[in-house]
Amino acid sequence: MGISKDKSIDDQIELIRRGAVEVISEDELRRKLITARDEDRPLRVKLGLDPTAPDIHLGIAVVLRKLRLFQDLGHEVIIIIGDFTAAIGDPSGKSKTRPQLSTEEIQTNAETYSKQYCQILEPERTKVVFNSEWLDRMTFSDVIKLTAKTTVARVLERDDFVQRLESNTSVGVHEILYPICQGYDSVVLKADIEMGGTDQRFNNLMGRDLQRADGQDPQVVLLMPLLVGLDGAEKMSKSLGNYVGIYESPNDMYGKLMSIPDELIFAYFELTTDVPLDEIHEMKFAFNNGELHPKVAKQRLAREVVSIYNHQDAAQSAEDYFERIHKDKELPDEIPEVKISPKNFTDGKVWIAHIIAESNFAQSSSEAIRLVRQGAVKLNGERITNDKARIEFQNDTVLQVGKRKFARLILSNT
Repeated sequence: MGISKDKSIDDQIELIRRGAVEVISEDELRRKLITARDEDRPLRVKLGLDPTAPDIHLGIAVVLRKLRLFQDLGHEVIIIIGDFTAAIGDPSGKSKTRPQLSTEEIQTNAETYSKQYCQILEPERTKVVFNSEWLDRMTFSDVIKLTAKTTVARVLERDDFVQRLESNTSVGVHEILYPICQGYDSVVLKADIEMGGTDQRFNNLMGRDLQRADGQDPQVVLLMPLLVGLDGAEKMSKSLGNYVGIYESPNDMYGKLMSIPDELIFAYFELTTDVPLDEIHEMKFAFNNGELHPKVAKQRLAREVVSIYNHQDAAQSAEDYFERIHKDKELPDEIPEVKISPKNFTDGKVWIAHIIAESNFAQSSSEAIRLVRQGAVKLNGERITNDKARIEFQNDTVLQVGKRKFARLILSNT
């Protein structure tokens, strides 16, 4: 596949800029796109992934979907699995030194990533490399020569380091080396463009510095926003539980997207769907004027996202399921059975927190207590608000936690 010539350079830049926070610089991007078109040479577009959290969610997909755009325009995508740099730990946004991963953890996570990104990218047009291929081979003399191409003052411009030093929190020397290692990846690959989230700005700019020092044309840096999670407060993260995984079931994806705060609706449209910007702006105008109900907007959003990672029939089925459960107050067609052990019973009754924990809807009794206090727990449709409640157990009792978790409780024999 050659370079796309059915779109003007202006049209290509408009597509590339969609949702982007910053392009460093747009003039350089234009020049590179023109050269690629004139020479029929694909640009090398790089994304580094530290294999520290292998499940891809919509937040990570924001960047991967932009990479797919570059592929559709005829360019080469290079995914760098940072197996070497993951052992250091990216200090971006961290208030303390991150624990280093073991070789086994890195390998397992890297393999999971490699399987999942194909859900978005074209596998045959995606090159995957591991930065241990070159960083592991460097001698100490090589490292000295590399570090001589930047300065301590430049490294300490990084906000994370400044804040930690001001609060008398230590900064490891290995952390200072992290952006240099990541920047060197761009030198080795002769990257034309590097993608990243806004938290990667410093690391990506270090790549430009080192390329320039090596006599290369510095890469363009394209920064995408960090997608805010379902809680409306923190960036989407599996560890925070505020995420939508691209491999989740259509019903779960749809249900989670219906729960986002209203103020995130149109950011999600722009960053996670292919709906044209003009149409998004029209919906936003109607929304702000009270002509478009938030639920209707979210339904459209949820259908669009589910369709991307599944298909339209699955999206419609998920919407029907959501309506049946949440509007008509019906139970799901299929509810998994959970056996409750009699060991926690006293006089035929069991503490509500034990029921929730044994159903794997909470990782501990303390988390179960919080769910009860939040009003998230129902038994046979009746809300339980007393976290000390002891339940007289009956087989076929239906436990509901939150809007989407159901279990049919059965007393086990052991």
